[in-house]
Amino acid sequence: MSISGINSSLNQLNRAQSMQSQSIQRIATGSKHPSAAYGASDYAIAQKMQFNLGGIRQSAANTQTANSMLNVASGAVGNTINSLSSLKETLISAANGTNGKTDIAALQETVNQTLSQINTNAQVEYNGQKLLDGSQTVTVAGIDGYDNVSLGNMSTAGLGLTDSQGNSNINLTDQSSISSALTTVDNALNAALDQATNIGAAQQGMDYQSANYTTMEENLQYSLSASDDADIAAESVNNASANTQSQMALFAVKQGLQNFSQQMLGTLNNHSRGAAYNMLG
Repeated sequence: MSISGINSSLNQLNRAQSMQSQSIQRIATGSKHPSAAYGASDYAIAQKMQFNLGGIRQSAANTQTANSMLNVASGAVGNTINSLSSLKETLISAANGTNGKTDIAALQETVNQTLSQINTNAQVEYNGQKLLDGSQTVTVAGIDGYDNVSLGNMSTAGLGLTDSQGNSNINLTDQSSISSALTTVDNALNAALDQATNIGAAQQGMDYQSANYTTMEENLQYSLSASDDADIAAESVNNASANTQSQMALFAVKQGLQNFSQQMLGTLNNHSRGAAYNMLG
């Protein structure tokens, strides 16, 4: 075989190995366009889709974690509503004219315990953050912007059940103070119900948004798969074919070099330098 024949076999070997390398990379990545070298525009489109998918998935995760935080807040507000309902029952009981001083004292202690429980509810935390002390706003970040959910002050001071010094506004000393306390508790109950309603509305909106993100992710993933997913079966066949071609070309190169070497040795042994020069040409 001449030098030109060996070069032709080497070219075939390079092409076969290049085809095999491309098939292996497509199989390994699962992508038709694992790099820009496989098609710059198609690669760019696929990468943008992947970028958008990442944003959608994180938005969905943000919605879910925010919803979890609001679940904790909602539970605490629900407990406060129950405490206020119990507090109102205690006040109505205290307003009954059959109570003696000992009864009133016992009912006042019940009031104080209920107020303490309401303050405990207001100290509920999520991930180290107090939720119902009036300092918290839940920010939900998504690809379409930010939503803020404000959480009110559900402590006794925030609900008007105690003053700024922590002194109780719920006094059972006489009918007038009990009547005033009932109004105070009704106002607190309305505030707590408003907070519960706001949280519920925000959670409902997040549920809808989460469903939208899921639909967006499914549709975008389908589009990405249709345009960029490698056909593993076809690439496996291509890889096997390229491997066979590579082995054949490698064999041809080895045979060519062996034959050429033998021809050169035979020519030199015959002292035919001119013929050797002709072969090199």
